[in-house]
Amino acid sequence: MSSIPVSVVIVDDQNLVRHGIRSLLELADIRVVGEASDGAAALDVIAATTPDVVLLDLRMPRYDGLWTLENLQLRELDVPVLVLTTFNDDTLVLEALRYGAEGYLLKDVTLEQLKTAVHTLAAGGTLIAPSITDRLLRAIRSEPSPFDARVPAVDLTARELEVLRLVAEGLNNREIAGALHLAEGTVKNHVSTILLKLGARDRTNAVLRALHEGLLR
Repeated sequence: MSSIPVSVVIVDDQNLVRHGIRSLLELADIRVVGEASDGAAALDVIAATTPDVVLLDLRMPRYDGLWTLENLQLRELDVPVLVLTTFNDDTLVLEALRYGAEGYLLKDVTLEQLKTAVHTLAAGGTLIAPSITDRLLRAIRSEPSPFDARVPAVDLTARELEVLRLVAEGLNNREIAGALHLAEGTVKNHVSTILLKLGARDRTNAVLRALHEGLLR
């Protein structure tokens, strides 16, 4: 029996860009189940189609990518978001990650890179490590922390730090379990504990906090 293709929704204000991405994804056996030209339309399409991954542009008229990310959370539409944009801007990267994006790629990526990214997010992984440059790390560490200072971030065990580093590399629970020779359920428990200790709402937020605290080198 063949596996079910990963499904995506493309959100971009340019028709030609959406059609081009659709054509490329279809070559990679990824199913495009919807398109939208701004954030307001995207919310309705995502709610109606429940895709595995959303490909989201940041710069759009009216309701942009950051608005879309924020309102996905408000409407409790739990879907991984891969930001796909032409803007290599540190501030935009940080804001997108803080608003819940699980990955960030520029539009000059190859089809293979895009395919890998979509499958990584669909499997529960992230694309934090490849997307964070040295200058972005410096920006994260030099600015005031947006996280609750009352939540301790220094009491992670050695095993939890190992798991967190692999989360930052984009591995999902199954891949982490294989890398560390643990049961997948054990990894899931470790991730839950890490989120609790770091006061993070999700894996991406946990990695951002860990970067702020200097836990990831």
